[in-house]
Amino acid sequence: MTAPRPDAANGPLPIGPLVSFLRALRGGLDGGQGLAGALADSALALPRDARESLDAAARRLAGGYEEDDWGYDEEFADAALPFLEFMYDRWWRVHAEGVERVPAHGHALLVANHAGIMPWDGTMMGVALMREHPLPRVPRFMVLDWAFDLPFVSVAMRKLGGVPASPFNAIRLLEAGELVAVFPEGIKGAGKAYRDRYRVQRFGRGGFIEIALRTGAPIVPVAVVGSEEIHPKIGESGLLARLTGAPYFPITPTFPLLGPLGVVPLPSRWRIEFCEPLDLSGLTPADTADRALVLELSEHVRDLIQRKVHENLVKRKHAFA
Repeated sequence: MTAPRPDAANGPLPIGPLVSFLRALRGGLDGGQGLAGALADSALALPRDARESLDAAARRLAGGYEEDDWGYDEEFADAALPFLEFMYDRWWRVHAEGVERVPAHGHALLVANHAGIMPWDGTMMGVALMREHPLPRVPRFMVLDWAFDLPFVSVAMRKLGGVPASPFNAIRLLEAGELVAVFPEGIKGAGKAYRDRYRVQRFGRGGFIEIALRTGAPIVPVAVVGSEEIHPKIGESGLLARLTGAPYFPITPTFPLLGPLGVVPLPSRWRIEFCEPLDLSGLTPADTADRALVLELSEHVRDLIQRKVHENLVKRKHAFA
């Protein structure tokens, strides 16, 4: 693991720059600038490297550039990386362990716990792999379809590696040798109340196990601590859910009370642990027909992630210190 950048040790950046950024972004959008122009102007509120990163990303959003079948734009991802590193180093002060356990070559399935309506957890996992893996890799993260209807977010998600969640897409990516991240809690994890934070929800019918068995991909469990505090959910808005097409829309201590500023993610301290890969090479695609086996393996992965989440909560100590 590489040493953290020097500025990572200085604690979180004061909330002012992000507040100013979002206020300017909202004003630009309300003024009819369009996303690219609004991003470019509002970036002036951020530190220089993050500002230049957003400016470059905005230029990529403004035109047609080469993308893969799912919309991934490698140059956009490169342009956005300094801003994401700013969030990783300065805002959330992410500590990552076990990054080297992720296979350096070939397909693998990252299986993680999940929280929040925005896929910040998948994005920070990606930054950890780009920053701290001996051979940096870009994970393709599965995102529920409704998230691609969110205004101003869907294009950036696709360009950064987000893919509509489906067994077909996951299998196709894995067969191409990609690193794929899935969040089997689904909407149960993303939408849980703050009082239920870090209680890993059921993993459904074990679809990710079937995907791994069909492709022969090793499973790397990942425990994420920190994402539960960035938008503490204390209620839901049915009206906003209908307007955005989301299955739920969270009410938090800052939204809608603070209006657009309420979407600023709180600067919690994060820990991400990549666990030892599970070797399923002794099994075959035919074993997907054994429902008891599939569910047993799924529960084993969930229990492991839950245990690691608890361990990292203890290691982190304080959420915001």
